[in-house]
Amino acid sequence: MRRVGVLYHPKLEKAEAFSRKVEKFLSARGISAWRCSAWEEEQAKPQVAGSDLVLSIGGDGTILRAARAVVPHSVPIVGINLGNLGFMTELKAAEALDKLPRLLGGEGWIEERAMLEAGTASQGKAFHVLNDVVVGRRSSARLVNIETRIGDEVLTTYRADGVIVATATGSTGYSLAAGGPILYPEAREILLKPLCPHLAVDKALVLPPEAVVQLKVTTSHEAMLSLDGQVESPLRSGEEVQVKISPYVARFLRVQPKTYFYSSLGHRLEGRMT
Repeated sequence: MRRVGVLYHPKLEKAEAFSRKVEKFLSARGISAWRCSAWEEEQAKPQVAGSDLVLSIGGDGTILRAARAVVPHSVPIVGINLGNLGFMTELKAAEALDKLPRLLGGEGWIEERAMLEAGTASQGKAFHVLNDVVVGRRSSARLVNIETRIGDEVLTTYRADGVIVATATGSTGYSLAAGGPILYPEAREILLKPLCPHLAVDKALVLPPEAVVQLKVTTSHEAMLSLDGQVESPLRSGEEVQVKISPYVARFLRVQPKTYFYSSLGHRLEGRMT
């Protein structure tokens, strides 16, 4: 590998310090390195082109930002965990500098994870996210009405806090907290999970990869569109959000066995409950 990017969590002092350490580590091996805050996605995007790898230093939230910054390129990501759960991270900070040479030397395998494409007519652009898209109420505790269509068919109108549309990656995030199922990381199915619906079925639906979800919000107060729980924008009453599988995927370079997910899932869920 000749060029590697380093994205770090800017509000974790240890993450920024470790990113500098990694940058020096790479430079000492003749690898061109660039470094940027993961929160500055628009600044990172121009530097991604021509990179062979992106290192994400922080936790799962930092990886979500890295995955968005990498689009539309297919540059693989390696997550170095300085956070809590680290469902998507590959290395712990304490072992990273010992194991990185193996990855830089060509070892490992690529795991591809589906992303979602979401957008509204008013915004005029498509957003690509790794975890989930949420349409729901904003600051008010009042419910909103969300007409939900799959393709041309009306499923129902939820009167609820909101509706989550999630990828397999997002199935271990907000959707899981709301009672949704867990999907295998490389699954391409789409999860649809209502949030606290009133007098309606609250179960999640697992939709095929070709499904197109239309969410039309009706409310007399504030509603919002949330992307990966990190980017929010207001929605007007009557506005519709379309969500479908993105043409892009997030690619992760891994050295763990291909069955890593099952053992790590149990370990991390047990850790979450303690």
